[in-house]
Amino acid sequence: MLLEDLPKNTRPREKLLAMGSQTLTDAELLAVMLGTGLPGQNVLQLAQALLENFHGLAGLLQASPADLRAAKGLGGSARRAQLLAVLEMSRRVLLQKMRKRDVMNNPDTVKQFLQLQMGAYPQEVFAVVFMDAQYRLLSFQEMFKGTLNQTSVYPREVVKLALEQGAAAVILAHNHPSGDVRPSAADSTLTRTLQTALSMVDVKVLDHIIVGPGIHWSMAERSPW
Repeated sequence: MLLEDLPKNTRPREKLLAMGSQTLTDAELLAVMLGTGLPGQNVLQLAQALLENFHGLAGLLQASPADLRAAKGLGGSARRAQLLAVLEMSRRVLLQKMRKRDVMNNPDTVKQFLQLQMGAYPQEVFAVVFMDAQYRLLSFQEMFKGTLNQTSVYPREVVKLALEQGAAAVILAHNHPSGDVRPSAADSTLTRTLQTALSMVDVKVLDHIIVGPGIHWSMAERSPW
């Protein structure tokens, strides 16, 4: 069923143009992008089913290409490409915001970017946001992959890159593929190790953020340093 086949007062495209995108529900926004439904399932019903399957827009946008390919209603490459393009545009917008201003003046932007960038990875990835003395973004670097501990994350490599970039502060980040973003004992130990190593070269660790699809944990905010 096409959007045009829906009753006029329920057509999300017309609602978007008449009242603005902020008035649409998540399902209506997704329906505008999908355009058509499936036999026996109109486009709004399909959109709602996809949101339930992926646990909301955040889960859908962070899904892997394989997950999207397997989802009913997203078998066509054009639709998957549209979703992946939306995800990449969202990442670039957030990264641009981080480059334009003091990163720590808008910590939610950093968390959103990290969630979109790393939240759906199937394995653990450790990354670092490098900043100058005014907390302006220097770079975002994904540095290590695999189970995170002191043997898989090398503090000297983090220190080396911080010195090369002239960083004065960093935000550490990694993902938990399980979706449980609470820090483990190994996460806490690693954070302390990196704090000590970076303090030797006058680089401050501002936070360690753990992300999953649509969720995050800020160790600076919620765990004792």
